[in-house]
Amino acid sequence: MTVFNHEKTMLKNIHAAGAYPAAFAELEAAARELLDAGPYGYIQSGAGGEQTMRDNVASLAKYSYVPRFLNDVSHVETSVTLFGRTYSSPLLIAPIGVQKMVHEEGEVATAKAAADLGLPFIQSTVSSCSIEEIAAATGTSPKWYQLYWSQNEEIAYSMVKRAENAGYEAIVLTIDTMMIGWREQDIRSRFSPLAAGFGQGNYESDAVFMDSLPTRDQSAIVQGILDNILHPSLSWKQVAELRKWTKLPIILKGVLHPEDAKLAMDNGIDGIIVSNHGGRQLDGAIASIDALPEIVQAVDGKMPVLFDSGVRRGSDILKAMALGADAVLVGRPYIYGLAVGGQAGVAHVLNNLLEEFRISMALSGVADVKDLRKLKIVRNNI
Repeated sequence: MTVFNHEKTMLKNIHAAGAYPAAFAELEAAARELLDAGPYGYIQSGAGGEQTMRDNVASLAKYSYVPRFLNDVSHVETSVTLFGRTYSSPLLIAPIGVQKMVHEEGEVATAKAAADLGLPFIQSTVSSCSIEEIAAATGTSPKWYQLYWSQNEEIAYSMVKRAENAGYEAIVLTIDTMMIGWREQDIRSRFSPLAAGFGQGNYESDAVFMDSLPTRDQSAIVQGILDNILHPSLSWKQVAELRKWTKLPIILKGVLHPEDAKLAMDNGIDGIIVSNHGGRQLDGAIASIDALPEIVQAVDGKMPVLFDSGVRRGSDILKAMALGADAVLVGRPYIYGLAVGGQAGVAHVLNNLLEEFRISMALSGVADVKDLRKLKIVRNNI
């Protein structure tokens, strides 16, 4: 049970506010000043006309909660249990690769910031740093591994086994990137972080991948990654194979349709993440928050439902959980924090999200995260 002191929290944040921006828009602007156009555009932009990216944020803003008062919120409990492990809060670090394009320490800095807060860090297949580097830097802190399937299935199998051996607690299979979305900003800037060599930490350290290459020079490594990572034939067949490979919990990231949620249960999957990849894949897809309630209803408590895409504030975490999410992933905000201040910048962003979430919980009249689904929430049609 967390003892909640609003005055101390606010004073702490006010005194620290000079170092880094507090609001998302200010953080984004600060990152833009520091980054080259290619890396900044890659992070900031979405697919196509960016309608889905905008809808993720706009749809979250349309939900409002109806608070209850005269409840004792002097003690606020934020811990959640997922797949047999209890975490101090429902906030998770979404998998984002190629992080060295914004800061020289890359994913190591992000993972350390997450470890200090006890938050699960989900590492991308296309990390700039390897599984083993992250494990060495963060010890036994909670870590999950996000898997992009490979055309050479032995490479995917090898990476899963490496994650298991390094003490990672779950495998997150991303299912909405069988091909890269139409990203006009990257076309304009002629920028590809994979082609630039920012996402090869797990590949160049993988014996199966390296043995599959004709040569071991940089161009062969980059081409090998590009040849393997796109998988238009990805289907439930590969999901079934993955279930045979590992005893770790498997979570599917990218579920938007309730029938796919039901199929995930039928195929032995342990959890799902309702996500449209932050609006970076299929422009015109439903906002993740609008897909969430129907999926929660379809799953009916039989497995955890996590939420991703459009989270900018601690109050967004509260909205997603009131609509049935068991935990929430954050992406763009912490990457901007990494760009602005490295590990300290990431820690600043995560702490702000957590504190605003706790304050919003208390002000809504909810003292325990388990009761958030009882919080009345309405959707404004304006």
